Amino acid sequence: MDGHKPKLLCGKVEQSYQMISKKWAALIIHTLMEHPKRFSEIQTFIPDLSKRMLTERIKELEETGIVIRNVIAERPVRTEYSLTRKGKELGYALNYVEAWAEKWL
Repeated sequence: MDGHKPKLLCGKVEQSYQMISKKWAALIIHTLMEHPKRFSEIQTFIPDLSKRMLTERIKELEETGIVIRNVIAERPVRTEYSLTRKGKELGYALNYVEAWAEKWL
């Protein structure tokens, strides 16, 4: 043994990796980085994502404070999804993954 103890993973770090590793979550965040989008617009950007799964992931991202649902009182009423400040900061962190992917994959 070299006398070094293994570094334990912080619960918050583990939780964050579990959240962004859920299928489609990071892509939804990526899609919302530029500006708010309607449900159908998100689906256009991620065509393989089913309505059921998009609904589920959006709900999870709302519950964790990453995404906010905005109801716009126009005729007809519109609903858009956008990133919270917390979500934007996560999106900036994910940009490094995107840069890595462009370079190495």
